[in-house]
Amino acid sequence: MAGKKMSGKGKAQGKNAKAAPAQSNREEMAIGPAEEMAITADDPAAAPAVLQDNPPAEKKPKAGEAGKAEKAAAAEKPAQAPAVEPDAPPAVEKAPKSAPKDAAAATTGPRMPAGISQRPLMADSGNPYLPKMATVLEVIDETANIRTLRLVLDEGMDSFTFEPGQVGQISVFGAGEATFVINSPPSQKNYLQFSVMKTGEATDAIHRLSEGDTVGLRAPLGNFFPYQQWRGKNVFFIGGGIGMAPIRTIMLHLLENSGDYGKISLLYGARSPRDMAYSYELDAWKNNPHLDCTLCIDNPYEDWGHKVGLIPSVLEEIGPSPDNTVAVLCGPPIMIKFTLQTLQKLGFAPENIVTTLEKRMKCGIGICGRCNIGDRYVCVDGPVFTLAELNGLPPDL
Repeated sequence: MAGKKMSGKGKAQGKNAKAAPAQSNREEMAIGPAEEMAITADDPAAAPAVLQDNPPAEKKPKAGEAGKAEKAAAAEKPAQAPAVEPDAPPAVEKAPKSAPKDAAAATTGPRMPAGISQRPLMADSGNPYLPKMATVLEVIDETANIRTLRLVLDEGMDSFTFEPGQVGQISVFGAGEATFVINSPPSQKNYLQFSVMKTGEATDAIHRLSEGDTVGLRAPLGNFFPYQQWRGKNVFFIGGGIGMAPIRTIMLHLLENSGDYGKISLLYGARSPRDMAYSYELDAWKNNPHLDCTLCIDNPYEDWGHKVGLIPSVLEEIGPSPDNTVAVLCGPPIMIKFTLQTLQKLGFAPENIVTTLEKRMKCGIGICGRCNIGDRYVCVDGPVFTLAELNGLPPDL
């Protein structure tokens, strides 16, 4: 059925009807007057509807009638009021193009949800997505599915700094990128070390890398272990499988400064001796006078001269005292779940239990939202958390 043809006034009302929701949305977003005018200045389509209701400009008089028209206009102008429709709202002026925008809006960037701060950029980079180029210096086969890469930045290696527990995003061009903790100590200035377990497409591509290959690296990202707060305390490290990677960096850092801490202990477990990363370092750890090192495997194994049993059971057998002691653990989720229960059974307070969740990280800078737990982002607010902090978050783990 054919519709009725709208008059000029009806078309204007139709435009106003469509413009109303947009104005309502702006009010819901709490856009201030200065921001509203800035939007209007930069986007003609966002101008208030009243500006679109102005009557069309009159046609210019023909050349022969130009003089008469000018005289008539001059005579009528003093006595003639502007032609405004009775129901028309007052006209709103557009801010001039050169008018400065609201200073706060220009400096704070996009609005963040309540309770979420603006995400920081990496040092020495205006673009947080732009990786630094790095070269593979060495590849170490740790286990059947874990390889360690030692990388050297092509530029800025001498000035690169990080804290124990911070992570990096390794990019294999054409395959993807993934997050791994920097597991060399900050004192190691010749290379950055990452240990990678093969679990998918990106990690499979990393396992195919060889010495001399080029990768991208976005680092350092995230927070770090609060080791300054542990001074004068005993520290008990618990690592399971690939979870020994973040433990390694903070443990070596504390051993380099052992005079600042009390007793430093390590419980490191895996399914079998073949599944233990850093096997070439185990003897040095066992013989270090500043480290009480305990190794364990899940089941008996030929010529294994250390503990046999799951980590929670061995931990309960050792029975470390919670007095003036911080427990730091990392490993598979199931191991963490039951180890946390054992630590609490032994009397460790939630604020003295620390873990790391870097496997949940995606973009690394708090933009994609894939690693959120409630209103916290693992990649920015973590990956290091105390159990007390995790207990205050929704049960998303």
